[in-house]
Parts: sequence; C-alpha cells; structure tokens
Amino acid sequence: MPEVYIAASGVAVPEHQITNDELVAAFNHYMKHHNDIYAAEIAVGSREAIQPSSSEFIEKASGIKNRFVVEKNGILDPLVMHPLLPERQDNELSLQAEFAANAARQALRNADLSAEKIDGVIVACSNLQRAYPAIAIEVQAALGCRGFAYDMNVACSSATFGLHNAYNAIISGTARNVLVISPEITSGHQEWRDRDCHFIFGDVASAMVVQHQDEVRLSRAFKLRSQQLATQFSSNIRNNFGFLNRCTPDTLLARDKTFYQNGRKAFKEVVAWVSELLLDHLVQQELLPSQVKRFWLHQANLNMNMLIMKKLLGYDPDPLQAPIILDRFANTSSAGSIVSFHQYQDDFEVGELGVLSSFGAGYSAACMVLELNAF
Repeated sequence: MPEVYIAASGVAVPEHQITNDELVAAFNHYMKHHNDIYAAEIAVGSREAIQPSSSEFIEKASGIKNRFVVEKNGILDPLVMHPLLPERQDNELSLQAEFAANAARQALRNADLSAEKIDGVIVACSNLQRAYPAIAIEVQAALGCRGFAYDMNVACSSATFGLHNAYNAIISGTARNVLVISPEITSGHQEWRDRDCHFIFGDVASAMVVQHQDEVRLSRAFKLRSQQLATQFSSNIRNNFGFLNRCTPDTLLARDKTFYQNGRKAFKEVVAWVSELLLDHLVQQELLPSQVKRFWLHQANLNMNMLIMKKLLGYDPDPLQAPIILDRFANTSSAGSIVSFHQYQDDFEVGELGVLSSFGAGYSAACMVLELNAF
C-alpha cells in the first residue's frame, strides 16, 4: 500500500484585524443602546439587560487577544454588528473561492507543484458560502486543476476529515495529488451581539497539498502514519441557519440562525472525550504521549487545550508541545489546527512525530499521527 504525505501547507490571512479593545468598545456601545431602548421592560423584569464585556473577560475566558476578519466596519458598527459583504455577480469569483485559492496557491508554491498536477480539490470548512455549485469546483476552475472537486462540512473537524478523504483517494488510486482547503469565513456566522460568544471567531483560510509518495518533490514531508475519526451527536454547539428557514418565516432571523452554544457543558464533555480519544489512539499505535514532539490542536479555547494536554501528559505542557495561535487568530474553526501545523513544523527532525487533532460541533473529532520523513 502506498504511503501518503502532507507535502506542504499554506495560509491566507485577511487584511483587517480587530483587537479585543476595539471589539469591546463596539459591543458596549451596542449594549448601552439596547438597554436604553428596552429600559422599561428591563425595569419590570420582562427582559434581561445585556451585561458589558471587557478585554480582561475575553482573555480570561478564551485566551483570545485579536482576530482577522474579511470586513470589520460592519462588525464594529453598533447598529450593524456583522460584516458588510456585497454580493458578487455569478460570473465573478466568489469571496470564499478567492480566499480558498489564495491559501491553495501558497501551499502549491511550498510543495513545488503546479495546479495542473492536482487531481482532486476538497473544500472542507464549517461555513460554506452557498449550497451549489460547489465552492471546490469554482476553486478547481480558478486554479486550473484537473480531476474532481467537492465541498464537505464536519464543523471544526472539516479540515482533518477532508485530509482523511484525501488520504483515501490516494490509497484507492482515485488521485495522486489532492488539495484540502479550509476557507473559514467564520465572521458571517458569529453572533457579535452576544456577550458570551461575541469574541470567539476569526477568519482565515488554510490549505494542504496531500501526495502519493512517488509524487513528493521536496526533500522532506510529513507521512500520515495513522488516523482515527469519531463523531457523537450533541446540540451543545449549533447553528440552525439553512435553506429551510424561509419555510418558517416567523423565525427566519431568530437567534438560533447564528452560532450559539452551551459553552460550559460543551467544554466539560469535549475535554473528556477528546482526551480519551487521543490517548486511546496513541495506545493503539504503541506510542506514549511523551514520544510525540508536538500536538497541533484545534484552536477554540486556551483553557480547553491546556486541560486536554494536562490530561494526556500529566503536567502542564511546554508552549511548543501544544502551540497556541488563537491569541492572534481567535477560533478559526477547522483551519485552526492547520494554521498551528503550518507555523510550528520547521524545527522537526526526520523521524519525529506530531499529532494533528480537531474537535468541535457535532461532536466531531480526529487524531492523526504524522511522521517527518526524508526523500
């Protein structure tokens, strides 16, 4: 059976940034406006007042200090509180396809590979701009790739599950070079008016070039040594936006049409579940956590990642054992673990192991052991 490698990765970052201080100023302006409008109802207890946010609250709750977004003026306007993105014509490249292609081109350059060599394009992300035609097919055309293309969504595990699909396509002989792209425009599904989650998400696009062993042109690449995927249904992290919403017009703009969660319950359940999944998979591979140089974890919450690592290792991890990028990027859904991998891999020596892991809504999770090999 052939070996499959992640030959290279790429990351596209939007030009706009929002700091916690900027976000808090906009939110608190919105809070005051809302509480003033509904002051009479708040006074008699028929409506709850919105509580103020603060940079200290955000950093303590999540570890997030900054986020990148495709548009910031609408988000920071207390009367709008969402990105303002004009629709493009059908004959124009869509925003998400453009975002995806930028990350893909970087990954292709890093792999020393032309787009014409790509046999498959998988756009795997939580937030797809439309139902059809597939964003992946649009990206395929924009890049000039051959073969097949399709979209897929497994929430925050989309990138890793997409990587698994690329692996299977190569093993089966369907493809030899596959692009897995995660253009996460999370700012569109974020609820910027909710104090408990208004700070969580940021936008970024990641891409990976996945190759058959005989196609790798670099002197070193990461072998997909083993994989384990898991899903378990939960409504604790949810977004009910979809094409059927228009069939119930009275709830078309209800709160559940953007991101919402039972954060405390999800935190507790996901930490226990993912810790067990990671440890079980390492045991199956006859590996100890101490034999893994680096864990590239999903970037949702600093406290969650540190607790998962402590359960695995028995002690608080060194910063490079489980690098954090969410302080700069916030939660970028499925792209987060790939951004971490992209930024923290250059110090690997041949034979060293890393674990790529996702976890999130669904619930969905993945554990993938990578080994750096030389060619």
